[in-house]
Amino acid sequence: MGAREGTALRGGREGGEAGKRREGTAGRIGEGCADEHRMKSAMSKRKLKDTCGASAECISQVQKILRERFCHRPSATGKLFGIEFQYRHLLELLKRTTLHGESNSALIVGPRGSGKSTLLNHVLKHLREMKQVRGNLLEVHLNGLLQTSDKVALKEITRQLQLENVVGDKVFGSFAENLAFLLEALRKGDRTSSCPVLFVLDEFDLFVHHKNQTLLYNLFDISQSAQTPVTIIGLTCRQDILELLEKRVKSRFSHRQIYLMNSFDFKQYIKIFKEQLSLPAEFPDEPFAQKWNDNIQHLSEDKIVQDVLQNLFHHTKDLRSLYFLLMLAVGAVTVHHPLLTAADLQEASRQHSTDSKANIVHGLSVLEICLIIAMKHLNDVYDGEPFNFQMVYNEFQKFIQRKAHSMYNFEKPVVMKAFEHLLQLELVKPLERPSARAQREYLLMRLLLDNTQIMDALQVYPNCPTDVKQWAASSLSWL
Repeated sequence: MGAREGTALRGGREGGEAGKRREGTAGRIGEGCADEHRMKSAMSKRKLKDTCGASAECISQVQKILRERFCHRPSATGKLFGIEFQYRHLLELLKRTTLHGESNSALIVGPRGSGKSTLLNHVLKHLREMKQVRGNLLEVHLNGLLQTSDKVALKEITRQLQLENVVGDKVFGSFAENLAFLLEALRKGDRTSSCPVLFVLDEFDLFVHHKNQTLLYNLFDISQSAQTPVTIIGLTCRQDILELLEKRVKSRFSHRQIYLMNSFDFKQYIKIFKEQLSLPAEFPDEPFAQKWNDNIQHLSEDKIVQDVLQNLFHHTKDLRSLYFLLMLAVGAVTVHHPLLTAADLQEASRQHSTDSKANIVHGLSVLEICLIIAMKHLNDVYDGEPFNFQMVYNEFQKFIQRKAHSMYNFEKPVVMKAFEHLLQLELVKPLERPSARAQREYLLMRLLLDNTQIMDALQVYPNCPTDVKQWAASSLSWL
C-alpha cells in the first residue's frame, strides 16, 4: 500500500468519524429544539388556561353583581329614578317623628313596580345611618297578605317589638287595650324621651277588609293622641283607597298621600338601562369592567337596542319589566361570549313578550283548534256576547258541511270532551259557577283569547291544515 493510499484511508476514516460527530451534534441540537418547543407549548397552554380561568371568574362576577341588582329591587342598594321629590318629602316626615317625637300618618300610592318599597327602604336606610336616630327607632312591618286578621297582626306586632315576655298570659278586654299596653311597655318617660315606633303596612288596602277596621282605627287614633310617638306608613296600589276607609278611620288619618306614577321619559329610561347594566368602579378586573361599560354605552346608542327598549317602554314603564328583560339578556353572557350584543337583547325581548296562552294553543289537537276558531267567529258575529257549547258545536258543524268531507267529523261526546279540555286549560271560562242541575251544553262561556293571539298561534302551529287556517282567516262565519 502506497503512502498516498494510506493517507487517503486514514483521511477517510477520520472524515467518517467527523461526520458521525457532526451528526451526533446535530441530533443533540435537534432534540434540544424539540424540548424547547414542547416547553413553550406547555407554557402557552398553561397561560391560556390561566387566561380562561380569569375570564370565567370575571363572567361569574358580572352575573352575580347584575343578578343581585335586578332581583333584590326592594333593597336600598339601588338608585332612585324619577322619585327624588317624594324621597325628600318622606324623609322629612320620618325625621320629624324620630328627631322631634311627632306622630304622623301617610300613604304611598302607586301602581305595582313604581318603586313604593324601594322609596321607603332608601329613606329608612338614610335614617338608620343618622347618629341621632341610630338605635332609637322601632320598626314594625306588617303585610296584608300575611296578617289576614287583627288577631294575627297583633301577635306579629308583639313579636317584632319583642314583648312576648311582657305580655305573658295577660287577658285583655279589647284590641285597643292590648295595643295600648304594648305601646305603654315601650315608654321611657315623657313623650319627648319615648322611643318612636314606625308601623309599615304593606298591601294597606287588604287591612281595610279586616272586621270593623279595628287595627287601622286604633293605630290612627294613637298617632293623633299624646302618647308614644307613632307614625303609620301604608303602601297600596289602590287609587281609591280613601273611599274604602270607614268614616271614623278616615277622620283620624292625616290625609297625606305620596303618589308614584313612573313619570320619567324615554331619555331617562335609556339612562336607567345604562346605569343598571354598568359594572361598579370597585369591580376586581378594571380592564374588563372598562371594556364592558364601553360596550354598554355603545349598545345604548344602537338603533336595534333602542327599538327593543322603546317597545317595552310603550308597553309598560314598570321597571321590574326592564329588569326582567336585562336578566334574560345577561343570561346569554359566557366565557366565549363575554359581552352583550343587540342580538342578545332582541332574543331576550322575544322571550319576555312570549304569550303563555298562545304557547298553550301550540299543544292543542286540531279538533280543539277548530273549536277555538268556532268561538272566534261567534265573538265576531255576536260582538263578544257569551256563548254555550251548543252554539260552538253548531258553528263547527257548518264548517264540516261546507268542506263536504268527514276528516273533522267527530261524534258529539268527543267534541264535548275537547271543549271541557279547553275549559280545564282556562282558555274558556264559565260566566257563573255551574250548578248540579244545569245542562253542560247550555252553560254560558267566554273565550279568553283575542283574535290576534289566535291568528299568531296558528301561524306557528305545527302542520296546521290549510283549510283550518283559511277558516280562521275568513272574516265571516260559515253561514
